[in-house]
Amino acid sequence: MKVFTIRNERPGDWEAVETLTRRAFYNQYIPGCMEHYLVHIMRGHEDFIPELDFVAELDGEIIGNIMYTRAWLTDAAGNEKPVLTFGPVCVAPEHQRQGYGKALMEHSFEAARALGYDTVVIFGSPANYVARGFVCCKKHRVSVEGGKYPSAMLVKELVPGVLEGRDWTYRDSPVMAVSEEDALAYDSTLPPMEKHWQPSQEEFYIMSHSFVD
Repeated sequence: MKVFTIRNERPGDWEAVETLTRRAFYNQYIPGCMEHYLVHIMRGHEDFIPELDFVAELDGEIIGNIMYTRAWLTDAAGNEKPVLTFGPVCVAPEHQRQGYGKALMEHSFEAARALGYDTVVIFGSPANYVARGFVCCKKHRVSVEGGKYPSAMLVKELVPGVLEGRDWTYRDSPVMAVSEEDALAYDSTLPPMEKHWQPSQEEFYIMSHSFVD
């Protein structure tokens, strides 16, 4: 029987996690990817939350990872509420669609609640996250600056009802504004992988440029 475990990431895992992230995301959203570079720089940022940085192991091999940073919601009166965002979250391609990503997310939600957080806001394909309790941001009146509701912005209340009664504007950590130039430069130092187009890139483009009225 295979042994599946979830634990906090350790410094000795960093290279394996970045390699895993690169394999999981390469060519998914763009030719190549930038997610492994985000992982590389995120750990040293003040908004990174080490307590919510988890790896999933199968028989001692790292097959998944999830990382969180701080984010914020601001209401119409200017009151700021600390929340969370995660990403990248990944599972090795050969182990996807087997429940490991679900287990990793649910484990992290429990840990987040224990730390006192009550809300998670992410950007991603709804098909991947609605089963984990995420809903369209408009249902919780959470918009980006300018009052728009991105189709890819999803919200999960870790404490039901905590967002009720107010309009909110979302702001994530500056670490999420990854420089494409820096990411490409970092990727060029790693073993080469073939960049190519695939249909998921067009799906990502459509979703990332769509809004809910």
